[in-house]
This record gives sequence, C-alpha cells and structure tokens, in this order.
Amino acid sequence: MSASAPIPPDGRVTERSSWRRVRAVAGGVLLLMGVVLLPLSLAATWARAELTETDSYVASVAPLAGNTAVQDAVVDDVTDGVMAHVRLDGLLDAVPRAERPALRRHFTRGLREFVAARVRQVVTGRGFPAMWNGVHRAAHRTLDGSLTTSGRSPVTLDLTPVVERVRRQLSHNGLGLDLVRRVPRAGVEIVLLKAPDVPRIRAAYRVVHTAALLLPPAAVLCLAGGLLLARHRRRALICTGLGCAAAAALLAVALALVRGRALDALPAVISRPAAGAYADALAGSLLTGVWLLVGAGALTAVLAAAGPPTARALLARRLARAAAGP
Repeated sequence: MSASAPIPPDGRVTERSSWRRVRAVAGGVLLLMGVVLLPLSLAATWARAELTETDSYVASVAPLAGNTAVQDAVVDDVTDGVMAHVRLDGLLDAVPRAERPALRRHFTRGLREFVAARVRQVVTGRGFPAMWNGVHRAAHRTLDGSLTTSGRSPVTLDLTPVVERVRRQLSHNGLGLDLVRRVPRAGVEIVLLKAPDVPRIRAAYRVVHTAALLLPPAAVLCLAGGLLLARHRRRALICTGLGCAAAAALLAVALALVRGRALDALPAVISRPAAGAYADALAGSLLTGVWLLVGAGALTAVLAAAGPPTARALLARRLARAAAGP
C-alpha cells in the first residue's frame, strides 16, 4: 500500500472552511455597510453644519451678494414692498375720471422704474455684501432657535437694512412726492420657513443631528472591520474603493434630482434662477466633498490594483542595478 498523508480528525476541516466562509461573509457585509454609510455620513455632517453653524452658513451664502439673479430678486422684492405703500389718489383728483386708469398705470410704471433704479443702486453698491451677510446671520440665528426649542416662529429674511438704505436714496428723489413717508419702516420680509412647517423641519433636524454623530464612526468601523476580516485584502480594497466612488457618484446624482424637484415645486412668485443659485451655494461644500470621495475611492482602487506588482518591479530593478554595480 502506498503511504498517505495523515487524515485530520473528523470535522476539523469542515469547521475551518465554515469559519472562513463566515469570515468572508461578515467582511463583505461590513464593507458593503461602510460603502453605503460613508456618503450618507458626509451628507449628514454637511446638513448639521449648515443648520447649526451660523458662520458656516453665512460663508456659504456670502458670494450670492454679487450674483446677478439674486440681486434681481432682491430688487423685485424690495420694490414690490415699497410700491405696495405708494398711493397716487391725491395726484389724480384734478384728472377727469375717465382718464384716471390710464394715467394711473403710466404713473405707477414710471414710479416703479424710478424706485427699482434706487433699489438697484443699493443692491449693487459697496455696502450691500455687509448688509447681505448681516441679514442672513440674523435669519440663521432665528432658524437655530426654532430648531432647538419648542416654538413655532417662522424664519424670515428681513430686508429692513436694504429698505432703510432705499429710504435715504428716495429722500433726495426731487420728484415732489413724499415717498419716504410712505415707505414702511418695518421693511420687507421674505419667508424662508413658514410656522406650520417648523415642527416637521425640527424633527428632520433631530434625525440629521443624530446621524451626523453616529454615521461617520460607524462607517469607519465597518470599513476597517471588513478589511480586517477579508481573506483577499487587496481585492477587498479594490472593491471598496470602487464601491465608495460609485456610492458618492450616486449621491451626486440624487442631489441633482432633488434640486430639480425642489425648484419645480417652488411658487411662481419665487425667482427660479435666484433659488437655483441659493441651492448651489448651500450645496457647494457637499458636492466638493462628494467629488473628493469619488476621486479618493477611484485612486484607492487604482493603487491597490497596481501596487504590489509595481512594487515588485521597482524592487527587482533596484536589485539589478545594485548587482550591476556602479
């Protein structure tokens, strides 16, 4: 009889193979969870920063002070607020009743153009960026208070500083019209968050706040644990890098779809270009992080795929040079 290798005790091979399968499955599940959680943690961290950090929010929207679409929207809103308090009845008393409607439209159109020109001077002036930042800082503090307390106060963008500057512009109008007295001192407000929507946004904020604290460490632990349990770590690293890049790219696509749906759902009175610029400014840091994650994932996969052979080739080349001598 030919000699044969000793046979291990019954069940030992089966137990070892079963453990390897369990380890491979557990590592794959952890890596999949990490790939999914990583872009979600990025989005949650961004949302928490924009909702709770006033300086971060103001820094995001500050460039909008020079955006043409936003300036046009502010000019329209402030002009509408001013014109709502301008009455021409006293000026038309001496005009025949039949001619009053046409003359009223003519005067109103001309007066609106004049007021809009004064407002645009303010909005495009050197002092507007400071006013813009101050208005948004006050609005964000109101938002922060509404989200962290049990109140239901609406969140508004108070353009009173702009209106006050317009009042000073109109005080030198030279038209003989007492426009300054008619312009309201209360200013013009743009509602960002209505009172009935505050509880719903507060609940979403609490979810985001918790997710921003839990998701990043969970994603890191899942990825690290999955790589440690993986039998073929190089292959696992390649798949993980590609998976993270793909998940981040899907998040970018989802953000684009949400942006389009949100703009389509806006009321007709809201400027679409201004709202789009506002959304892009807020999501700018998130998109930057998303594309960095795509690049990092793809780079990790490429380096993992080309790493060991490249390292061996470099080592062999150095050894050959050393053997050849100087």
